[in-house]
Amino acid sequence: MVIDFSQDIKIQSLFPQTEFEEKVISFLEDWYSDSKTVSVQTSGSTGTPKVFEIEKEKMLSSAKMTCDFLNLKEGDSALVCLPVEYISGKMMIVRSLERKLKLLISSPSIHPLADLDHEVDFCAMSPLQVENSLHKIHFIKNLIIGGAQVSESLKTKIHTQLSSVIQPPNSFIYETYGMSETLSHIGLKQIYPNSEEYFSVFEGVIINLDERGCLNISAPKLNSGILQTNDLVELKNSRQFKFLGRIDNVINSGGLKIHPEQLENILKKQLSNEVAFLGMKDETLGQKLVLVIEADETDELNSQLKSLLNEVQAVFSKNHLPKEIHFIKNFPRLGNGKLNRKELLNLL
Repeated sequence: MVIDFSQDIKIQSLFPQTEFEEKVISFLEDWYSDSKTVSVQTSGSTGTPKVFEIEKEKMLSSAKMTCDFLNLKEGDSALVCLPVEYISGKMMIVRSLERKLKLLISSPSIHPLADLDHEVDFCAMSPLQVENSLHKIHFIKNLIIGGAQVSESLKTKIHTQLSSVIQPPNSFIYETYGMSETLSHIGLKQIYPNSEEYFSVFEGVIINLDERGCLNISAPKLNSGILQTNDLVELKNSRQFKFLGRIDNVINSGGLKIHPEQLENILKKQLSNEVAFLGMKDETLGQKLVLVIEADETDELNSQLKSLLNEVQAVFSKNHLPKEIHFIKNFPRLGNGKLNRKELLNLL
């Protein structure tokens, strides 16, 4: 199904063929209703999943920020392939409404571009979806990736794939930073063609640090209060920041505070497998550092790990090396595809 928002839309004339198309139409019915708000479900990745109401006016403000940043114009095409229960899918529809785009509807799956055979101006995907769509991402002119961190391994694959295309695509790919409370993202970091280190926030968004070194966000057009996160960041200036990790995930091992995401990024530069550093209870250290790999154990993988852990020690110290290494075939994940660290720790 394609919905052209540059034309007058009559919802009753739309005939859904799939369950996802029905959900999209149901959202549009909510949007065109007299209510000033719509319900949004959080993913539960930073706490207990919840449902809250968001003002439509603020969603339109968020949509305008993204569309302006990407220079999208009326009549451009977009593709929605993310669940509309969450802010990610809802905002793709709202961006299409705000900018009067032609919206292609593809049921959420790990292969969302399977049937795509032509260029699309704009799309939002999860890292897992991109991982399984590398052979077709050259069809997307502006691709934003969110829902989880983009691994170094995936960034390398994106550059390798697009550089192998006979006619280099005029593509721009970004990693997003945001959450349900910020109505999707408040900043982007380019992955392709340039590899940027810092996220750049949109106009009207003010960022600061609290006493813990965690990011707080003031964005009056998106949220009436100041949003305090548990994300440890490094500020470059008033508009740019680097994500270091979640303070919830910090491991205190014998008084040494370890940021697992920093160690994981080193391994993910060369490993295609998902990895996680966790802190298990330990009588002596308080927490002992363990490494978990989403894979079956093999001699080849052990050899790779030995080399990569040497790099970890060189960058940090020997105290940043795991006391144990575990192999688990399938990591537990949340509904949006993010790693469920708490459940993984419970499995261990």
